[in-house]
Amino acid sequence: METRHCHNGKMKIDTSLIEAARQGDARAMEQLLAQSQPDLRRFARRSCATSEDADDAVQVALWNVQRSIGSVRVVAAFAGWLFRIVERECYRLLRLGRKTEPLTEELEASLQSASPLALRRDLARLLAEMPVEYRDVLVLRDVEELTAPEAAEQLQVSVAALKSRLHRARAMMRERLQAGGYQAM
Repeated sequence: METRHCHNGKMKIDTSLIEAARQGDARAMEQLLAQSQPDLRRFARRSCATSEDADDAVQVALWNVQRSIGSVRVVAAFAGWLFRIVERECYRLLRLGRKTEPLTEELEASLQSASPLALRRDLARLLAEMPVEYRDVLVLRDVEELTAPEAAEQLQVSVAALKSRLHRARAMMRERLQAGGYQAM
């Protein structure tokens, strides 16, 4: 068994596991994912803006390993490949967060100036009209304030699917509120 220290000594990799996983050995793949996860989490926590983003970035990296292990040509490059996936995903999530933040704050200011009773009625009506998959994720995250992993577990979906639904749900709610006369300033 050859073990290499990759990416500045931060990841120990059993190269025989990588090779076996490349050949389609499911058990080797499971062990490889389990071996890689702690180092990826440590790296993601330093690279991502939030712990949720770090968890998401690790999941994306592990999913890529399962999906694309056969395309890894140089076993020694495996760790670098994983760390680059995590780094790119952290950056992507950071960019997404910056794009949606200002509009949410502007709309929130507009909503605060509305009559509380009228706003509550409008929100309840709009929430009831939303498709169930979007309503549920919005309630769990924004009303009950569950974390993304907690809400994903309750809905029995991946964290990535939950975040995608949440993004769509918030966009729907924002559009419907704006169409109903609540304006972003």
